[in-house]
Amino acid sequence: MQDYQEIKDQICDVCHKMWQLGWVAANDGNVSVRLGDGTFLATPTGISKSFITPEKLVRIDGEGKVLEGAEGYRPSSEIKMHLRCYRERPDVNGVVHAHPPTATGYAVAGLSLDEYSMIETVIAIGSIPLTPYGTPSTDEVPEAIAPYLAEHDVLLLQNHGALTVGADLLTAYYRMETLELYAKISLTAHLLGGAKEIPRDQIDKLLVLRKNYYKVTGRHPGYKKYPQK
Repeated sequence: MQDYQEIKDQICDVCHKMWQLGWVAANDGNVSVRLGDGTFLATPTGISKSFITPEKLVRIDGEGKVLEGAEGYRPSSEIKMHLRCYRERPDVNGVVHAHPPTATGYAVAGLSLDEYSMIETVIAIGSIPLTPYGTPSTDEVPEAIAPYLAEHDVLLLQNHGALTVGADLLTAYYRMETLELYAKISLTAHLLGGAKEIPRDQIDKLLVLRKNYYKVTGRHPGYKKYPQK
């Protein structure tokens, strides 16, 4: 099990990578981790992810109240979205919210990424839904994402960005990487005339591999959309 300082360092590393990859600008994006005692570490509001350091992180309770943090630091107002993920999903211990440009382009265009057209994406995350619009910092966003969390670990937020969850922070981060790469590939495929979806019987085989060979954690909509024979 990771110790407290290691988790803090990992959050900072993820924040710096997101900024370097151009997934966030200015004060965009937020990251959180559920700790073993049921409290949470979260990135503070009003600070670029490129400037995040361990001492700037805040520890909060399940209502978002600050339990530990430097004077004047408080969590992002979007923490409500993170906390809803943790409430809905006991298996989730890491949440990442960012604005990766291509994936967010789909969200801004009002398009989901629901094709089963790339092997790695089918195995890792399945289809990616577009959740209804919600005003940031309000309860509208948590309410909008809640119905999708039972079957999805990756969401596009309409006119906003993307959200990923995982059994740990790195898994949530990797899913954001997978999402953005798939969005780029999907866009390219459509420019070339359209993506070709993988046949259903082959998708069934990939889902068996996901479960039995790769042992991927989390939820997958394919188990409902493509029931096992």
